[in-house]
Amino acid sequence: MSELSPIDKAKFVAAKQAMAYVKDGMKIGLGSGSTAAWMVKCLGEHVAEQGLNIKGVPSSSRTAALAREVGLDVISLDEARWLDLTIDGADEFDGNLNLLKGGGGSLLQEKIVATASDQMIVIADASKAVETLGSFPLPIEVVPFGWQTTKVLVEETLIGMDVLGRKVSLRMNGDAPFYTDEGNHILDLHLNRIGNARQLSLVINQIPGVVENGLFIDICDVVVIGYGDGRVEVRDINQGSIDETRIDFVETENLFADLSD
Repeated sequence: MSELSPIDKAKFVAAKQAMAYVKDGMKIGLGSGSTAAWMVKCLGEHVAEQGLNIKGVPSSSRTAALAREVGLDVISLDEARWLDLTIDGADEFDGNLNLLKGGGGSLLQEKIVATASDQMIVIADASKAVETLGSFPLPIEVVPFGWQTTKVLVEETLIGMDVLGRKVSLRMNGDAPFYTDEGNHILDLHLNRIGNARQLSLVINQIPGVVENGLFIDICDVVVIGYGDGRVEVRDINQGSIDETRIDFVETENLFADLSD
């Protein structure tokens, strides 16, 4: 682990600490993105070492492929019906554990999986902690039909919202629009600061053409924050507790060498 950058070490120790919540027989939602990828690798290793019977429900096609690669038993959410736990990353989280997610474009499936769980745990490096959400662009998933009209409606709606910026851009994949796993587009809202995330989430979702937004309000229960020196801080919103521990780096079979942003 000595060759990892401090931010990758932070992601690794957060993912490793999250394994403490994994119990035999669980159905677990698997998040998407670079930090969640560390978790999937850790979970594969943990399940193999402990001989656990775990079912994994991925929130993106990319996560599904990685989960199968590390030997996890992958099922669909329809098969699982309900989940014991979801572990995912976040682009930002505030003091109330409200999240801004969707930088990887999987926000719709991530939110469906997270809300179908008894508990949601977010793993993150310390840079994701913010006083107020909004520095990271807020993604919203929109249907391709009439997306330009949807964009105008979003821009008009933002005029009445407590935000600092109102720029809205279509997410691209090279020269073509980005498509989500559900075949939709992503509009990124460059708001700089979101004064009332709950209100914004409710209002944005009322706009025709908007499928879902990247604000996760009252969904996350625990945030596990990793630091580059191996420290891990666990914030539990339900217990009102903040605990700190440390994970020592040990040489592994290089399970994590292919993970990067």
